[in-house]
Amino acid sequence: MSATRGNTGADRGMTWPQILGLAIGAVYLLVGIVGFFITGFDNWFAHDTDEYIVGFEINPLHNVVHIVIGAAGLALSRTLTGARTYGWLLAIGYGAAFVYGLFAVNAEWDFLSLNWADNWLHLVSALAGLVIALGPVRNAVEGRTRA
Repeated sequence: MSATRGNTGADRGMTWPQILGLAIGAVYLLVGIVGFFITGFDNWFAHDTDEYIVGFEINPLHNVVHIVIGAAGLALSRTLTGARTYGWLLAIGYGAAFVYGLFAVNAEWDFLSLNWADNWLHLVSALAGLVIALGPVRNAVEGRTRA
């Protein structure tokens, strides 16, 4: 059975929210994987690990969070609706991580081993999520006229 024009989705490119979601997802996935080369697989909830990726403090649990966020970005950014959902996940999840970090930095109970660089990145990630979720997209639909 051959595909006809319009039902494959191949003639439509990715929207900018999809591309941004894909890029953010790829970066977080890569950071999570590289993080395990630095932290190894012990002390999962360690605080003040003195193990960093470009100034961002990490521990194995933090790496897993990055891998999950990254994989979600790669999976969800295949469609515009998925990318918008990913944007909301970033906005809510990293917004909560930012608030958590305001109180957790230098606290003994900080199970993600956060520092202030992490907090600022979480805030930027939350804002990027809002941009993905709410930013305007112009889509052309065949056979549809403006009213």
